[in-house]
Parts: sequence; C-alpha cells; structure tokens
Amino acid sequence: MTLTAIDRLLEDDLEALLERRTLANGEFFAANAERVARLCHRMAERFARGGRLLGLGIAPPARSDARHVAVEFVHPVIVGKRALPAIAVTGDAEEVERQVELLAHEQDILLAFCSGARDAPALGRAVRSGRRRGCLTIASGACGAEWEFEVPSEDPYVRQEVLETLYHVLWELVHVFFDHRGLLEGRDGRRLHDAGASSFLYPFLAERDQELEPVVRDVRDSALMKAAEIDVLRTQTMTENSPALLSAARELRERFEHGGQLLALGNGGSATDAMDVVADFRAAAGGGCGRPAIDLTEDPAILTAIANDVGIDAIFSRQVIAYGQRGDALLALSTSGNSRNVIEALVQGRRQGLLTIALVGYDGGLVRAEGLADHVVVTRSEHIPRIQEAQASAYHALRMLVERVGEARAAP
Repeated sequence: MTLTAIDRLLEDDLEALLERRTLANGEFFAANAERVARLCHRMAERFARGGRLLGLGIAPPARSDARHVAVEFVHPVIVGKRALPAIAVTGDAEEVERQVELLAHEQDILLAFCSGARDAPALGRAVRSGRRRGCLTIASGACGAEWEFEVPSEDPYVRQEVLETLYHVLWELVHVFFDHRGLLEGRDGRRLHDAGASSFLYPFLAERDQELEPVVRDVRDSALMKAAEIDVLRTQTMTENSPALLSAARELRERFEHGGQLLALGNGGSATDAMDVVADFRAAAGGGCGRPAIDLTEDPAILTAIANDVGIDAIFSRQVIAYGQRGDALLALSTSGNSRNVIEALVQGRRQGLLTIALVGYDGGLVRAEGLADHVVVTRSEHIPRIQEAQASAYHALRMLVERVGEARAAP
C-alpha cells in the first residue's frame, strides 16, 4: 500500500476514534450530571469534616489515575482554592487491600479505579472494608461502592478518558460547596445578603445558603458545560493535529521495528499521563504487541537526587543521557509548552538522535515556537484539566495508530 493510501486509512481510523469518544462522553454526562453534582456535595462535606480522598488502583493504567487524582486535589491550580488531602493507594491486589485497612478513616472518601474483571474482586473487598469504616465510596464500575459510574464503551481507552473528565469535574466543582458553608452538614449557615428593611420587597436578597437545590442545579449545569468543552477541545486536538499524529505514529513504529524504545515524561498531572503512556505501550493493543517504554517520572530517588544535586531543570535531561540511544523516541507532555525541564529533555533527546514528540497546551509555548520537537500536537486551551483530557485522547490515538501502521502496510 502506498504512503498516501496508508495515511488515508489512518485518517479514517482517527475519525472513528474521535467519534467513539464524543458519543461516550456525551451519553455519560447526560445520564450522570446531576449525580455528579450531588456527589460533589457529599465529598465537600467529608473534606469539611477532615476527611481525605484515597484513590485506589491495581492495574497500571488505574494506578496512573489514582496518582492523577491525588496530585490534582493536593496541588490546587485553581487560584484561591484550597489544597484537599488526597492519597494514591496503588500496588497489587493484596497491597491495596492492606493499605485501605491501615489508612482508611471514618470521614474519608475512597475512589476505586476498576480496569476490568481481574481487578473487581480485590477492589470490591477494599471498598467493603472502607464502607465498614464509614468511608464514602465511589467506583468506576461494579465494586460494591455507594456511587458507581459506568462509561458506555467497550474501549478501555475511551472509558479511561471519560473517567478522567469525571474526576477532574469532581475536583473542580467540589470547591463550589465550600463557598456555601451552610450547605455542609454540621456547619452553620450564613446570609449571603442582608436585605434589611427591604426584605419584604426583595425576599431573594436575603436567601440563605442552606438552599441546596439551586446550587446542585448550577453544579449540574457546570458539569454538562465542562463535558461539552472537552468534546470541542478533543475535536480540535485530533483534527487540527492529524498530520502530526499520523507522521509521529509512522516514525514511532519504525523506531520500534528497529529495536528502539520510548521514553515518556511530564510534570504533575502530566507525570501521571506519562505513567499512563508507558503502561499503554508496554501492554498489547489493537492486535499488536507490547512495546518497550520507560517512564522518566517513575523513580523518586533518581528525581530527587538530580533535583537536589544538579537542579530541577535537569531531572529529565539527565535520564535521557542515561537511557536514550540513537533510534529511540521521546514523548513529552506539558500543558504550557514552557516547562524548563521538559525543554531541556527535548533538546537533549535531539542531540542524541531520538525521535521527539511533544503534546502541549495553550499556544504550544516555546516547544512549538522554537520547533523543539519533531512532531508537536497542540491542544489550544488554557484550562489545564481540559488540556490533559484532550492529550489523553491524543496519546491513546497514537498508541492505536502505531499498531494500525503495520496492518495498513500489510494490506493489498
């Protein structure tokens, strides 16, 4: 098959991948927006009483989600909002169960990421253990939790992407209820406005913030709006950047076929995305085989040693020097495109002959402006949660396209 024909086939694949995500996302939030709003309220009550969020993950992709939840809640990028205590509880089934027994307290929240039938029994036991301790329990699937959410898709990548939007929305909107103190059980209400002598003319001016339903409606509508925003941004990311994704997939496939490996990196939530990228490439996908991949964010001893002795800007570039070989590939994730340690890693990767791929937000930042990667995928937004959600769709698509390249070449 000619290169043009291969590209045409891959473009059709990309369109189908986008359509599946749009349909699942719309159906999920249409069915669950009000439940999400009420869950935000319940979570805010728990946090207000000193509770913590424990994200549970057993399979490698679920572990990345548990860590993503923890970093988002603890590190508040929403200006003026509080840091909320969250812990990632990850490991094999026995380890996760044991850690829930040791860590879970009465006011805590458990969020279990179930990646399939293999994880469900152990997560179910962990959830039941949490419920016995009085925890509020949430699960992505049937694990015996009080709040269970099923994504209407058989595609594990699509399910994970919709769930990422779900926990980002929970994180964003749980803060709304902290602004309405009287809506949190056990806390005193206060007047939002004092209408004074005019109260008989303008009673709405004296409304109290114990009125839950109007706030729930606002939060529900906000959840639907955010779900619509990611549909638009995902479409932009996967259509505008189609040439970059297709060419990156072809060249990455060639690197793998010649014995190359993939290195992945990012900061914060993007670090958990790098973790997910590596998990996805190591696992078989789309009828293909697992591919060699290394997560440069994985080892805290290496990261802290380099940060302490050399500097934070070198935490990835020093690892590229150590692990990268000519013929390898480097995938960098950044919501801004300006992170110094990401830029230095890309520069070092090029110096060593690595194929460089960058997924960036905003306008692409310095990575795009200075052409610091061979293939740059720009998600045109300044809202970090939505950027990360669209980037997840992009790297999941890249993973599938790498395998489809081989099938397309073999086609008559």
